[in-house]
Amino acid sequence: MKQSLQLKLSQHLTLTPQLQQSIKLLQLSTLELNQEIERFLQDNPLLERDDSSDEDIPVPQPGAMPGSELTPPSTQATTSTDSEDRPEGSEPEMEWGSDEGGGGGGGDDGEDGDYPQVAANEPSLREHLIWQMNLLKLSERDRLLLSLLVDCLDDDGYLTADLEELVALLPPERGVDASDLQVALKHLQNMEPAGIGSRSLGECLALQLEALPPQTPYRAEALHTVRNHLDLLAARDYARLKKLLHCTDDSLREIQALVVGLDPRPASRFSNDAARYIIPDVIVKKVRGAWRSALNPDAMPKLRVNRLYADILQRNRDSSMQQLSGQLQEAKWLIKNVQQRFDTILRVSQAIVERQRHFFEHGEVAMRPLVLREIADTLGLHESTVSRVTTQKFMLTPRGIFELKYFFGSHVTTETGGACSATAIRALIKQLVGEEDRRKPLSDSQISEILGKQGIVVARRTIAKYRESLQILPVNLRKAL
Repeated sequence: MKQSLQLKLSQHLTLTPQLQQSIKLLQLSTLELNQEIERFLQDNPLLERDDSSDEDIPVPQPGAMPGSELTPPSTQATTSTDSEDRPEGSEPEMEWGSDEGGGGGGGDDGEDGDYPQVAANEPSLREHLIWQMNLLKLSERDRLLLSLLVDCLDDDGYLTADLEELVALLPPERGVDASDLQVALKHLQNMEPAGIGSRSLGECLALQLEALPPQTPYRAEALHTVRNHLDLLAARDYARLKKLLHCTDDSLREIQALVVGLDPRPASRFSNDAARYIIPDVIVKKVRGAWRSALNPDAMPKLRVNRLYADILQRNRDSSMQQLSGQLQEAKWLIKNVQQRFDTILRVSQAIVERQRHFFEHGEVAMRPLVLREIADTLGLHESTVSRVTTQKFMLTPRGIFELKYFFGSHVTTETGGACSATAIRALIKQLVGEEDRRKPLSDSQISEILGKQGIVVARRTIAKYRESLQILPVNLRKAL
């Protein structure tokens, strides 16, 4: 076959770098946006934060109106000290405490108010248990075995490894058998928190009951229950429990209350899970009888182009400045795209607020059905754009903080031909279960019938699905004495 060259013209869509950056910034959360901006600030010298709003903030006078802008207390103290002690025209000198001296600026009055207060680190579960182990008079061999068991505990404080398996993992020359580990386990289970080192839920609850004073009412009955009839108590089979324990309703109620008050996860308070703080992108308030949304200024990064470098580029436009020219353009793109991101978030948020104003007035039961396409058609945006805007973006309202995607949901047809939001139905289910008689809880069929009388036709299977999403137990597990 003879080879030849052909010239063909075709059309196709391509995303410019600016548009790609705009889409990327739009789908980022506030935390991810700040991280991305920090990366740009480090790489691009022509981009800087605009801190002009923080300059020349007046020191508040006594009796200042609440809500006005205030200088932080530490800044006020520094300003007053500098103005009194510093010679005119000299630069302020900052003094810091050191490890060598007595701490700069501390004074002789013994007050430590000038030092920043740092939260103390909470000890881990292992550190807490090792500290208790060091208080015991144990041999070196027993300490090693006890440390081995401590290292085998899971996050809830349970010993998931079998003792025989642990013996098989140890070197034979150590001469350790299961009885040695059993002794070490006994030491572990006598430590705090009560229930540590358990191998099952029943053993965990029993250890906590044994740690209670012997004169605790119904302690012996509760011990017998968790050791032998925990499955019946979990299934709320009260009839069989009363027959096996030979007790009355009141006694069984006391036994149940004692068991329910125990901690099934004794090591939970030693968890290292850090708190996750949410910075809302939008704040919703009622202004003159209408609900309005506004951008949260604390979530908006303030950026600007470095004027010094920009002036240099204006005076020198030769080839040596080509790299700075490209960075200048990138800085302008980023500032524009960040502003466009927040403008889009505000437009979408206001459209949501206008359609869900009944929610802000009456709560979840008044939530109306809403889909992404409805907002997209109203604002002239693509549905994928609305999806990006509503993901990991949060709204602060008088009813709490909600993700924008929370206000969207499917609908269920009513008898009158209207539609009811799935969120509203969940709220109604939660309300009905909260008001039910615990001795005769409502079944899914009964809840379906009650909603049907209100004109909301919902199948029993749908009720069960919504109930499970709300983490509400089935009817047999909600029954109480």
